[in-house]
Amino acid sequence: MTAIIDQIFPQQLGVTAISTIMSHVVLVITAGVLFYAALTDLKDFKIRNELILVLAGLFVVHAALSGSWVMVHWNLAFAAFMLCVMLYFYAQKWMGGGDVKILTVAFLWTGLACALPFALLLGVFAALHGLAAKFGWVEAQQLGDHKRIPLAPSVAAAMILCFMLGCLQPM
Repeated sequence: MTAIIDQIFPQQLGVTAISTIMSHVVLVITAGVLFYAALTDLKDFKIRNELILVLAGLFVVHAALSGSWVMVHWNLAFAAFMLCVMLYFYAQKWMGGGDVKILTVAFLWTGLACALPFALLLGVFAALHGLAAKFGWVEAQQLGDHKRIPLAPSVAAAMILCFMLGCLQPM
């Protein structure tokens, strides 16, 4: 296998270097999927299940390529815990189902190691989005006496910025 890789990459790139490069490619693809999810949520106020499954699958691929697969059990436990917390908010009708889904997969990606930067960035982007909706710069759904904004754009922006900050670097 190594001989084949050495023929394909004559600069003597080892398997580790190729895995690192490919893990970054997965992050770029993930950013594209997040951007698409943000656009569809902005337009339709819906996040398709297929996008959530693609994001979860890309997490598995990234974990395998980056060497972070040894920490996957902690990421899964943290995402499951956050899902339970968010299900309470969903039951109170404070969050939509799509918001719960995309945040669960976002917490799967971030894990405990990147949860704080992600949460802070998410708060900043959600506040900015809320202000933009208040001033009528972006569309918001009117539900009774309050407005509802899509959360996927804020989640996508926070996740992509976490990627750019190097929070999910290969091990």
